[in-house]
Amino acid sequence: MRNLVLNWHEDFIVHLASLVRPKVYVELGLYHCALFNRIIPFAEKLIGVDISAESGSYMQQSSKTRFFKGTTQDFAKEVMSNPLKIDMLFIDADHSKEAVLQDFKDFFPFVAPHGLILLHDTHPGNEQMMQPEWCGTAYLAVEELLRETGSSSYELMTIPLSPGLTICRKRQVQLAWQEKA
Repeated sequence: MRNLVLNWHEDFIVHLASLVRPKVYVELGLYHCALFNRIIPFAEKLIGVDISAESGSYMQQSSKTRFFKGTTQDFAKEVMSNPLKIDMLFIDADHSKEAVLQDFKDFFPFVAPHGLILLHDTHPGNEQMMQPEWCGTAYLAVEELLRETGSSSYELMTIPLSPGLTICRKRQVQLAWQEKA
């Protein structure tokens, strides 16, 4: 039962993907690809990034999927060289405040207008869950991003269920159909 409680975000994200139907889905931090593989029916192109080659072995092979073995910074460099427009980005690699902020800042320019960035582990249920192998200090990244929202280029909302999921929407205007290309 404990895993079901801690993994509620997977069902939520899969349902969100089934509604949004991202053209490009990127997941930073795969572990065993449990979430990634469930998104495959709903996205046109999926890229999973992890430092562990073992994580890639869990990825369902498909013409739509790609595994990038390396750090999120390595992948960010590749995206800078070969830009792509990301419709849905799930950040769940290194759970430190610094790494979450770095991933957000590295990939934000490549997120499509009204694209979604999902930050995991942003509402740890207790102090024990703040250990680096669990939620770490990811929640502090949200605090900092909230201080920066004066630019109105994104909006944030955290679902206050442990371990937490923060939803970010890249935006210039409220209504997607009013956004200038």
